[in-house]
Amino acid sequence: MAWVVLVEESEGLGRDRWRWGMTPIVAGPFGDFDSAADAALRLTRDYRPQHPWSERDRNAFRISPSEYIVRVVGATADFHFRVTVAEHITPGTGAPA
Repeated sequence: MAWVVLVEESEGLGRDRWRWGMTPIVAGPFGDFDSAADAALRLTRDYRPQHPWSERDRNAFRISPSEYIVRVVGATADFHFRVTVAEHITPGTGAPA
């Protein structure tokens, strides 16, 4: 069993082109949940999202033991990203057969 940390955030340019997307695995694999959870907590402080470019403030909220929402205040707009601890159960092999 392997644990990883995933980040979902706003992507794209221009207000009409933003979409919610998942970045590649940000941290891991870890051999246990607690190590992955520690890394996820650190990312609430250290991860630099694509938006905003000019961060002014940041507030992190624990949703569950494995999930955080982080609000990032920029110069002209606010954004958020989600940090989640996940169990990696299958390697990426493409579409199901």
